[in-house]
Amino acid sequence: MKYVSTRGAAAGQPHSFLDILLGGLAPDGGLFMPLDYPRITADELRHFRTLDYAALACEILAKFADDIDRDTLAALTRRTYTAEVYRHTRRAGPASDITPLSTLGSEGGTTLSLLELSNGPTLAFKDMAMQLLGNLFEHALARDHATLNIVGATSGDTGSAAEYAMRGKRGVRVFMLSPHNKMSAFQRAQMYSLDDPNIFNLAVQGVFDDCQDIVKAISNDAAFKARHRVGTVNSINWARVVAQVVYYFKGYLAAFDDAAWQAHAEAPLEAMPKVSFTVPSGNFGNVCAGHIARMMGLPIARLVVATNENDVLDEFFRTGAYRVRSAAETRQTTSPSMDISKASNFERFVFDLFERDSARVAGAFEAVASQGGFDLGGTPEFDAIKHYGFVSGRSNHADRIATIRDVDARYRTTIDTHTADGVCVARRYLEPGVPMIVLETAQPVKFGETIREALGHEPDRPADFVGIEALPQHVTVVPAEAERVKAFVAEHSAD
Repeated sequence: MKYVSTRGAAAGQPHSFLDILLGGLAPDGGLFMPLDYPRITADELRHFRTLDYAALACEILAKFADDIDRDTLAALTRRTYTAEVYRHTRRAGPASDITPLSTLGSEGGTTLSLLELSNGPTLAFKDMAMQLLGNLFEHALARDHATLNIVGATSGDTGSAAEYAMRGKRGVRVFMLSPHNKMSAFQRAQMYSLDDPNIFNLAVQGVFDDCQDIVKAISNDAAFKARHRVGTVNSINWARVVAQVVYYFKGYLAAFDDAAWQAHAEAPLEAMPKVSFTVPSGNFGNVCAGHIARMMGLPIARLVVATNENDVLDEFFRTGAYRVRSAAETRQTTSPSMDISKASNFERFVFDLFERDSARVAGAFEAVASQGGFDLGGTPEFDAIKHYGFVSGRSNHADRIATIRDVDARYRTTIDTHTADGVCVARRYLEPGVPMIVLETAQPVKFGETIREALGHEPDRPADFVGIEALPQHVTVVPAEAERVKAFVAEHSAD
């Protein structure tokens, strides 16, 4: 498997998985994508159902990382996906399931379910990929006797997931940028209470998009990046995106009972039953993984993009207009991890939408930089979106509160604010006979203030997070200036 840039597919030699593992943007400012998507067969899909999560992850990742020998990859996934690491299971089954599928109930002639992705050490779906990334990074660095300085940006959950995955890792230092005073108290405490010597928190005086722009500016400074061995764990990192593909397969495999599988024991892939997924979306990485799974042949009917009031993605899928917002236009909401107005991974889908024409992709994102966006409304590309299964919707604070209350009353289940955005939008796209799976984003304790507003009581809290807000916090406040962040990284970087 080889990889090319979304902005220069015809330039230079294709790269291997290990070539791009530690980096972020391609040298031309694009994102890495596989030359083509590996395809699964119906027999493979039936075989996958017999595997636990670690073995399934090895099977999927092996299709994209064929320069890591199979035994090593299997050892890495076994070390990552354990009941001890993913121990915060709340509802549907034993921790050994890693991502249990929890059925809420029957609505609209089908089943509405939650795929539990928040059972890891930071109680957010980001742990699913980040824990693997930590082990992959450590393996690659040890092999090359190298060091790495990770510079990342977070709107809430990526930061803590990265820091918990990388803390104590040999040869790695983490510099995590977050928007100053724009995350929940729990999210800030998770990140800033860490005092590991290889972890550095920088609170940027701005919004998440400012943090993301600084990370991209550093990634685009080739000399600085090489001198200080800079890598990234943001969702522009291909390894993180492809690790998320695994749980789409896991969700699909769990959606049907033994009788349904027996009824399709000899069916070809195109005759297998379909499911739909709804994904709370900000940076497009999580739902991009669903797009990749669908391109591999996983029988997905719809990929529902659910946004909050920061509805750049919803606007695009409804109208064809991709219009980024300024920092002043980006709203601070009660689902803060989605307070994003520049969806970094969106370029990966546009690459496929433009039939992998890298020159057109480069032109479109030059228009984003110079004019604030582009418009595909009324074009053949906009008409083609439906062939990729994408639909979208938005919700607001009142919708979140109402959905949290309804799910609690109807199903005795407490969901977080981002998952509430997902459930709210999912209900608009239910199809009889097509199971709808909402990807759970985080555990409710991370957004206690809004849960108290909705339900009048505190959300449940795992014992190891009791009192976390009272711990001393370690953070440096910086202006939204790339040069200031670069100076900090240079001063504190790994040798």
